[in-house]
Amino acid sequence: MCPLWPAHYLFMYIMMLGPLWLMSFQMVGVASQAMAKYDVTFEPDSVKQLLIGSVSTVDVKFKRTELNQEGDKDIVNVIYYARDKNLASVSPEFVSTSDVEIQNGTFSSKINVTGNFIGYTEICAQGLDSNNMTVQEKCMDVSVIRVARPIDKAFTYSVAALVAIIYINMGAALDTTTIKATLKRPIGPIIGFFSQFVIMPLLSFGIAKAFIPLPALQLGLFITGCSPGGGASNIWTLTLGGNLDLSITMTTISTFSAFVMMPLWILTLGSTIFSQANLKIPYSKIGTFAIALVVPLAVGVIIQRTLPKVAKFLVRILKPFAVFLIIFIVVFAIYTNVYLFKLFTWQILLSGMLLPWLGYILGGGTAFLLRQNWRDVLAIGIETGVQNTGLAIFALRFSLPQPDSDLTTVMPVAVAIMTPALPLLLMVFQKLFCKSAFQLKEERKEPLFSVVEDSSIHSHNGSFVGVGGYQPAPLYPS
Repeated sequence: MCPLWPAHYLFMYIMMLGPLWLMSFQMVGVASQAMAKYDVTFEPDSVKQLLIGSVSTVDVKFKRTELNQEGDKDIVNVIYYARDKNLASVSPEFVSTSDVEIQNGTFSSKINVTGNFIGYTEICAQGLDSNNMTVQEKCMDVSVIRVARPIDKAFTYSVAALVAIIYINMGAALDTTTIKATLKRPIGPIIGFFSQFVIMPLLSFGIAKAFIPLPALQLGLFITGCSPGGGASNIWTLTLGGNLDLSITMTTISTFSAFVMMPLWILTLGSTIFSQANLKIPYSKIGTFAIALVVPLAVGVIIQRTLPKVAKFLVRILKPFAVFLIIFIVVFAIYTNVYLFKLFTWQILLSGMLLPWLGYILGGGTAFLLRQNWRDVLAIGIETGVQNTGLAIFALRFSLPQPDSDLTTVMPVAVAIMTPALPLLLMVFQKLFCKSAFQLKEERKEPLFSVVEDSSIHSHNGSFVGVGGYQPAPLYPS
């Protein structure tokens, strides 16, 4: 016989029905709490794209529900506040119900919302009882944008035009002979492609999630990480003594691959950031953007085939023009978007530094682990770390509405500022402590470049960097 008989029946009953009792008590508590609330409505329910310095009037209504029980606390005062006063402010900040008319348990007041700086915030209404305890609270979304200035349009159009010219020059300078020769040993380009379009997008996504709280800024860093290698990678590879042929080949491959890889990453992993930022993925604009990159590149190839003298001229000016583009983007972006520096925090600066610097290390480290020679390691590392920030800025400004197009621009600008720091340090190190990057035991007996009288577009390394009348001498004498 059961030793608990007959108490075991009561024990089993409690074990089975106890959880249901607990759940019912909780539901009753929640229901009674809900009945003690007011319905709060904003008209309009949100303030979108409020210009800096402008004011929007909002009607706020507090309506007591019919299911309220006797003894429930009445709202006697209402406090209005902005979650971030740097972005928006509200007035009045305090309203007493004694100063407003109450009809059928409903009272309303008008508030003025003023835009202070670009971004997203919330305006909240907090109802208090006679003991200053919160009875009900509700918030509305507010987005603040800048007034469009002529210089802003000039910056956007000039970046687009310069990127298009760079792509035309790249098409005109495309040396298929050099690329074919490099692809005979495809391990280097394969490592470069993997580093550019696998490591960098995942790295930018991880850095954004780790250090940047605002989804719009996360998107800016992610788009920058998905961009192809920048033209400056060829210049830095040339300056630091890396494998220029490999650098040119990787730039060409990443440029063509960007037409597919950028939209692919944006529509897959990037969709998580778009959803968090409450943004719709601009499918049509992404497609238009990809096509817009193909056209100038195709024009450059046509020029090379049909107008060799023009192509030769474009090759000569490509290197200084690429340098000009880098300086222009940094200087003009700072001048035009100086207001964005108010958004700069240590997290943004750290993220802007980590993306290119870790790109150098991980790209070069991958090549080193796969036993590539030092010149290839240097070229792959530089190609991985140097992103086409001008292309990222163009993509963001072209694809996103305000204020997101402004907010997202912060990250490629930060990356563009921080990218040259490590190559500059390496260049100074070379000048001070060695004659060339990763010099082996043998001393060079010939200069890195020797002058030749006749320069052709199909010369050994005249493409992309536009060295024109220079040809590389053997890096290591036989």
